[in-house]
Order: sequence, then structure tokens, then C-alpha cells
Amino acid sequence: MANQRLLPIKKGYNFRDLGGYPTADGHTTKWRRIIRTGSLAQLDKQDLKVLTSIPVRIDVDLRAPDEVKKAPDQVPTSATYYHLPVFASDETDASHSDEEIAAQMQQPGNGYRHMIDVYHRMTTIDSAKRAYRKLFKLLLSNDDGALLFHCTAGKDRTGMASYLILSALGVQEKIIMEDYLLTNVVTQEFRNQWLQEMRNNGASEELVTNRAALASVSPDYLNTAITNIKKNYGTINRYLSNYLEITPAEIKKLQELYLD
Repeated sequence: MANQRLLPIKKGYNFRDLGGYPTADGHTTKWRRIIRTGSLAQLDKQDLKVLTSIPVRIDVDLRAPDEVKKAPDQVPTSATYYHLPVFASDETDASHSDEEIAAQMQQPGNGYRHMIDVYHRMTTIDSAKRAYRKLFKLLLSNDDGALLFHCTAGKDRTGMASYLILSALGVQEKIIMEDYLLTNVVTQEFRNQWLQEMRNNGASEELVTNRAALASVSPDYLNTAITNIKKNYGTINRYLSNYLEITPAEIKKLQELYLD
């Protein structure tokens, strides 16, 4: 399993190692040190064995309290669990039922517009700031093994965390965007089947289109966050230092811990 981007997890999806990405100054992110994933709620014994063998030392849950209550993590025995909610409730709609979504997603474009707003809020609201600041503190405390972070689908709150972490490590924005969009590749079969089932069950095409926007990632989504950061702070480095209060010494330590 060494140097493997997509982890062999059977009862979860979007489990990906962030190793192997080059930085602007010639280093490479270490394998088996930072892992981004979807929900851990359905993992079986073999899946947990995979994560324990890495070993995963820290499990960071970015979901809202109601999501955690409905579907608590299956935590690897090697790991300590931390709950760091980005939102007070699931604003990404990843955990909401088709019936709940249908009530607000019948108008064309609602799904896309909703996700644009989600990414704007992830760069500005206090709960997101607290969650991502604490995530960095946990990264700084992790001397060996892997830190795993996740939400429900492993794409939005997790995608934003990946952008911040890889930026702090010096990975170029183009490569970070490629990693972000990889979600669409690794979840394509699952999403296509799910959307077709909605059509088969009589869902309107507007609802299916909106649901597809909620269930995927788009460059527009992450670029909304990036544009907002640069508008208010000039650069991602200033956002990390001035907004998330990560010091230059901490950035240097992160790079020592997570770069080859």
C-alpha cells in the first residue's frame, strides 16, 4: 500500500493519501502522513485494519454534531479521535436525504449557488476558523504515523482543509486543484448510479441536476474560496498567518514534518 493515492477501503469512499505532491521549492509531500477521506461510519474490520497498519494516529472529524450523532466514526485502534465541526449543521447537504434536498432544490441552479455560498462561508465564519486552526495544531503535534481528516463526502470541508494544508506545505495551486477535482473521478461510478436511481424514482431533472451539483466538486467552488482569501488577505500565506494565526515557525515545522 506504500505510495498509493487511493486507499483500499471497501466500506467507505474517497479515501486518499496526500503524499507524493511536489512543492514549488523542490520537496515532495510524504506518503502515509496526511490522509483525506469521506465518512468512517461504515468501515468494517478489514478497513480498520488498513488504517491501523498505516498507522493512522489522529482522526479529525470535520462534520457537524448532528452528522456525528447519526453516524459516528469507526475509529482505528491506533488513533485518537477529535471532533472539529466546520459548521454547526451540515451546510454541504452531504448527509441530507433526497426528501430534505427536494424541498429546497427544485429551482434550476440552486445546487450550484448553494455550494458557492458554502465555500465563501468556509473562509469567513468563526466555526470554520476554529476547526481549521485546531487541525493545524494537531498536524504540528503528529510526529509519526498519519493524521486523517474527513467530513461526510470527503469533498468540501475536507477539500478546503486539503487546500489550506497543501498550501502551507508549498504545493502549487494548480496541483492542489487537481487533487481537489480527483474527488469527481473516484466517486463517479457511485454518483452516476445514485443519480440514475433518482431519475428511476421519478425525480425531476431540476432536482437531479441540483443534486449532482451538491454531490460533486467544481473548480468554481474552490476558486470561490481562493478568490475570497486573496481579496481579503492578498495571498494564502497571509491568510494562514493573519487569519488562522499560524506562525512562520509553525509553517517551517509543518514542512519539516510532512515534506521529504
